[in-house]
Amino acid sequence: MSPSPADEEAEVAAWFAARSEPNPIETACARVYLAGDTAFKVKRRVDLGYLDFSTLEQRRWALERELAFNRATAPDIYRGVRRVTRAADGRLELEGFGVTVEYALEMRRFDETLVLSARPDLVDAPLSDALGRLVARVHAEAPVRPEGGGVANLKYTIDSNAHLLRGMADRLGVAEVEAVIADTYAELDRRADLLEARRAAGFSRHCHGDLHLGNIVLENGKPMLFDCIEFNDVLSEIDVLYDLAFLLMDLDFRDKRQAAAHVLAAYFDEAARTWGEPLRDGMALLPLLLSVRAVVRAHVCGNSGKDAEARAYLAAAAAHLRPAAPQLVAVTGLSGAGKTSFARAAAPHLGASPGAVVLRTDEVRKRLLGVAPDARLPDSVYSPAFYADVYDTLFADARSLLAAGRAVVLDATFIQPELRARPQALAAEAGVPFRGVWLDAPAEVLADRIAHRTGDASDATVATLKMQLERDVGEVTWTKVDATRAVDENVRAWGAL
Repeated sequence: MSPSPADEEAEVAAWFAARSEPNPIETACARVYLAGDTAFKVKRRVDLGYLDFSTLEQRRWALERELAFNRATAPDIYRGVRRVTRAADGRLELEGFGVTVEYALEMRRFDETLVLSARPDLVDAPLSDALGRLVARVHAEAPVRPEGGGVANLKYTIDSNAHLLRGMADRLGVAEVEAVIADTYAELDRRADLLEARRAAGFSRHCHGDLHLGNIVLENGKPMLFDCIEFNDVLSEIDVLYDLAFLLMDLDFRDKRQAAAHVLAAYFDEAARTWGEPLRDGMALLPLLLSVRAVVRAHVCGNSGKDAEARAYLAAAAAHLRPAAPQLVAVTGLSGAGKTSFARAAAPHLGASPGAVVLRTDEVRKRLLGVAPDARLPDSVYSPAFYADVYDTLFADARSLLAAGRAVVLDATFIQPELRARPQALAAEAGVPFRGVWLDAPAEVLADRIAHRTGDASDATVATLKMQLERDVGEVTWTKVDATRAVDENVRAWGAL
């Protein structure tokens, strides 16, 4: 007599457990067994509504899609789908000649301690930059899915969120749940035209779908995305900003807002190489998208009995729907003054979560020339016309981001008085507050910093600094800050904290 499905599932689990390390990794829909340098993932025989793995064929289908989809970002981790078969004597074996009773996804094992959810402390400035640019490149290369994205796609998740939240409202707070649901639908209605415009413009793509820190691992010091959604196309054929929003929300919730702001700025600069104005306009969607992602985590935690954490996510979702007003900040000073460090330290404290978008002329010029952000440029490219193009692009980016409700920090050498007038005029045009910062330090300090700078987008040299020192910068009315002090101390004194 054949074993029941439940007995057979338990038999398969015991078979893998006997050949693996104790305590497999368990999720609501799968188990991962670790053995040496190999990992085997077996889908649970469950039907959770949004996914159905109740039949052998459905589990095979899901694993084959998981293999194909994840090879786009983690090609050497995912090896193949293997059959678990029953021999003539009734024993189970891998890839035998008997009937197939289960499928398993074989993967190369990686260092689980370097999954970023276990080590959020590793997400420093260089890694944040790498993450933002990696995700932007993945999105640029992802297949366009015009049937996904848009209002209907996001409403599917919002409807599901509302249903699941109401099912646990007695534990999370009825008033709080209903307020978030009402505010979410209101914001969805307000952003409907923008969502549809982005879908028509090609921003709906086959994305990762589950892009939080638990699905990013460091290998050789570089981030790698894994475990994307394969079981429901509605959850993966989405607006690229909804994909990014999960990572931003996760970092923000873990008190890594500075990293989140840096990821956002790096993503914007890298994605702007592919998309122009529609990319900037779409930033108006972030409060809604961040909130929806937080609600997803709220009901996942609630279903796992983590009510305190679920309430914290629900509070975060409500806060995302009440974004702070935008403002424009310009940070300047001679080369080596620490403009970028100051801008990045201030950004998380300005405007809507996860903070202001930092726009750097050093990065804009590399973007316009189509070279890597840290590529060195010869002096010959710095013609007056190119110089003007760089600043025109900087202000075009800033104008659109401000209109989309994002705070902006401009990081540039506004030496000429006429250039310093432009951000003030832009702020007045946009109807937002303006604050200007001039970082000041002795020439020898600036020269020493430039001489020891590595891995940065700036092309400034000590010779560049010497030319700047010889210029008449005119009257400086912006707030002067002593750039020899610690960056955080300066930002705190300036009032961003």
